Amino acid sequence: MKRRMLGTFGVLLAGAALLAGCGKSSSSSSNSGAKDAKKFPEATATATAKKGGSITVAEEVDTPVKGVFLNEVSDSAVDSDFMTFGNEGLFATDDQYKINNKGAATFKMDRKAKTVTIEVKKGVKWSDGKQVTAKDVEYSYEIIANKASQSSRYTSSLADIVGLAEYHDGKSKKISGIEMPDGENGRKVVLHFKEMKPGMTQSGNGFFWEYAAPYHYLKDVPFSKLQSSDKVRKNPLFFGPYKLSKLVRGQSATWVRNPYYYRGKAKLDKITISVISPNSASQSIKSKKFDMIDVVNSQWKEVKGTKGYNFVAQIPLSYSYMGFKVGKWDKKTGSVKMNKNSKMSNRYLRQAMGYAMNVDEVTQHYTQGLSFRVKTLVPESFGDFYDKSVKGFPLNIKKANALLDKAGYKKKKGETYRRDPNGKKLTIHLAAMSGSPNQEAIVQNYIQQWKKIGLHVTLTTGRLIEFNSFYDKVQNDDPSVDVFMAAWSLSSEPTQDDLYGPKAPYNFTRFATSENTKLLKEMGSDKAFNHSYRVQKFHEWQQYMQKEAFVIPLTNAYKITAVNSKLVNYSTKPSKTATLWYETGFKK
Repeated sequence: MKRRMLGTFGVLLAGAALLAGCGKSSSSSSNSGAKDAKKFPEATATATAKKGGSITVAEEVDTPVKGVFLNEVSDSAVDSDFMTFGNEGLFATDDQYKINNKGAATFKMDRKAKTVTIEVKKGVKWSDGKQVTAKDVEYSYEIIANKASQSSRYTSSLADIVGLAEYHDGKSKKISGIEMPDGENGRKVVLHFKEMKPGMTQSGNGFFWEYAAPYHYLKDVPFSKLQSSDKVRKNPLFFGPYKLSKLVRGQSATWVRNPYYYRGKAKLDKITISVISPNSASQSIKSKKFDMIDVVNSQWKEVKGTKGYNFVAQIPLSYSYMGFKVGKWDKKTGSVKMNKNSKMSNRYLRQAMGYAMNVDEVTQHYTQGLSFRVKTLVPESFGDFYDKSVKGFPLNIKKANALLDKAGYKKKKGETYRRDPNGKKLTIHLAAMSGSPNQEAIVQNYIQQWKKIGLHVTLTTGRLIEFNSFYDKVQNDDPSVDVFMAAWSLSSEPTQDDLYGPKAPYNFTRFATSENTKLLKEMGSDKAFNHSYRVQKFHEWQQYMQKEAFVIPLTNAYKITAVNSKLVNYSTKPSKTATLWYETGFKK
């Protein structure tokens, strides 16, 4: 079950040395990494796994783990990795992310009645032995929609549930559109919607929540204290195959079997996930320090022949991007307030910065084709929703200069840098995350590229910013940020409202135009149940975003994982997500 998470930019732009003067030589550099990755399977062998054994898993990040282990208030991809072994969602899916009834709960949609009925299966229990109830499903919505919890999961998409907005605004104590026909301790929940949406049969659609929260355990914790509560940070409950047994704050987590898991006993006795620096990833692979570890793409050549591992590869649903701050988040209205006079409000300036970037050169020259430039904000894996006619921003210095000239960004005689159209000196502050070993070099390379077109770009704080501090600045519209480079781990349904809608907290650039809102509405309207209409609207939106360039997509990358060759049943396939950690084990 894929949902939107804040990603680390460094993982995707997986490392490059400074590109000073690498010029044309890059185009001849080997793309052998991509050829290798295409050969790798999406899964290890399927076989009978024996019961028992322990594994170690690496989490490559250069920052402490935030450690918020409750889906409703967590939005870090790192936290998500740390809790994945116990954190099962309500639904299972097929390989196209279509919800089926093979998971912890069944799903039934009634378009005419405008309802979705969710029924938790009998025997689905929290790791303290309590049955997961209707109230646990409903309570998730209370957490998300209660302003005190400060959840970034509350969006206009979820507010399509009847009564959710009223509860959010404090106008009602209950969410009227969530019905529990057999009572709070029953297992059935009926969600009533104002409008039915075409993506609703797909996991990750954003119109209903796909997790439950343990009401019996958390009910005494005030919403405002959830994020800091020990029940969330130290002793969380899940209904997946494993339960948390030991946590070293910010560093590692040890998981043991959940004795109440509804499918039965998970294969492994114990899983330990530990933080390591991306710098030491290749050394850890060569010394076989971990049973499961992601390859840092810039280090692929160093590790490619390592014995004792099977390499599994996929192109994840994610991308890194550059965003331009053009407004602020209005807490009162819970929506974006765009400022037409902001420094980055000129679309020619934004486009010019995109065309000045040598993204293809960076990815080809240093990651052997394992990272690659993406052209649009809808990944190719979404099939016909992806508009292949959109070209993105390939390097074109001539075009970048022409755009700036046209917009009135001129240089005074003898000056290196352009001034703004009013003749004032222009300095653009860029916030970028620390991450992969060569992140600093990559970002400095882009600053040099912008200098070539006469733009003075400097780093916010004068250096790269650690992951948590970076998102703190971006989410809180820190005035020291004009432009930022970030990344998304995406949802498995292409609806864009939660990232780019006017009421989306994740709309970090804070752009909200009537045209954008109109296109988003059309993409999710009743008319959009007609597939070709929906595809057309998706294409129109991508073309609009290319023109406005509030967000410029940068890169995605193959994700290669080294898996101990004695392990079986490990898979990256969507249909295996719900059973992955239950089935993974050592070969008999």
